Amino acid sequence: MTEYELTRRDAIAALASLGVAAGGALTWNALQDGADDEDGPTMSEHDRELLQAVAVATYPSAVSGIPEFVETYVVGRIHDQPDRLAGMIDALEYVDRYASEWYDTPYLELSPTRQETVLSAMGADVSDPDPDGGDVEQVRFYVVNELLYALYSSPTGGKLLGLENPQGHPGGTESYQHGPPE
Repeated sequence: MTEYELTRRDAIAALASLGVAAGGALTWNALQDGADDEDGPTMSEHDRELLQAVAVATYPSAVSGIPEFVETYVVGRIHDQPDRLAGMIDALEYVDRYASEWYDTPYLELSPTRQETVLSAMGADVSDPDPDGGDVEQVRFYVVNELLYALYSSPTGGKLLGLENPQGHPGGTESYQHGPPE
């Protein structure tokens, strides 16, 4: 099986596809307790670990480098969007609450296979994304869709799908004049 290594550079490319200018060091510190805006939402260490665990459960098993990729993408995506950050935190809390209620175990303490099952059982894989919808629709919008968009709009995610040059990424005529790698 081919391994696909996600990098911070992939995350910055995914952010660029959104039109987000990613400058400086994009680290969790910008979203955690003690961040610049004391009145706005902050992402706790637990929230960060939950988000990364959901990414591992959501991404194909051939993908590695997930924690750094997710950190760079999420911080760049929501560092100046307190409403999106609050929605993501609420959606992550619902994932944890759902796991605790149905499996008597917090999400992070479940096996990777069971973590995938939690998302599927709640319907996060088939629900319509809606920022103003019910809990599952918000999980789909703020967490699952964000993570999937980040992956598949990155150059490495494009390669995973067999797209050497995803839309919005440079490559020029050379990228389509050669056959796929053997």
